[in-house]
Amino acid sequence: MFDPKLFENRNVVVTGAGRGIGLEVVRQFLDCGARVAVHTGRGTERQLPDFLTAAEADGRAVLIAGDFTVSGGTAKFADQVLQAFGSVHVLVNNAGTMVGRFPAGELTDSEYEAITRLNQTSVVEVTRALLPALRAANGAAIVNTVSISALTGGSPGSAIYSASKAFVSTYSKALARELAPDAIRVNCVSPGTIETDFHERYSSREKLEQTRKTIPLQRLGTAADCAPAYLFLAAPSLSGYITGQVLEINGGQLIC
Repeated sequence: MFDPKLFENRNVVVTGAGRGIGLEVVRQFLDCGARVAVHTGRGTERQLPDFLTAAEADGRAVLIAGDFTVSGGTAKFADQVLQAFGSVHVLVNNAGTMVGRFPAGELTDSEYEAITRLNQTSVVEVTRALLPALRAANGAAIVNTVSISALTGGSPGSAIYSASKAFVSTYSKALARELAPDAIRVNCVSPGTIETDFHERYSSREKLEQTRKTIPLQRLGTAADCAPAYLFLAAPSLSGYITGQVLEINGGQLIC
């Protein structure tokens, strides 16, 4: 798909990379020659695919666990990244999830704080911690994962999740302006309805089928549909004049 040397001698950090879109993003960066710091989530108990354990064994991948839902979790992760990499050419902030569906009138303070800490505060904290390493790369890229729900508001019970993704979208546009003098580009990938375990946890099959019927391409997306957008936005040879943008990957759901 891409040149296997596209990210040769490039250091890439991907958060939320233990499964789903993040894991596929890691796979494609590795296929293109990158050295990748892989945030595996709260721990490494989950069985990791063979390609990732092989990449770790030959030094192309550094696996780092980190709980972003607790205070100090992002700092510990960033410290380990900086121990591995002196400079960071690409940061993919992908960690985040809905946590649960919470009706607006029943949402508790702890639920609200859990959603916002994971989906927006962690992005700010990881970005802030790694900015010196991004500046040291002399031409870096940040790619943040948002969501179609940042524009649509999502479905019932996902108001705070949707708002947190809208926060990241606006934050990314502001960062793009602020960091342009440092030659750091900042963009977002906004997945639509993608067949990962996210929807296995938070959506019924009936709801997904109803959504599928509204998509012009008449299918739900896959992690493999999304991952190339991250590589495109990360590669200066492909997108060096693109910053402050949101790339929508949704099979046409937002055509209207």
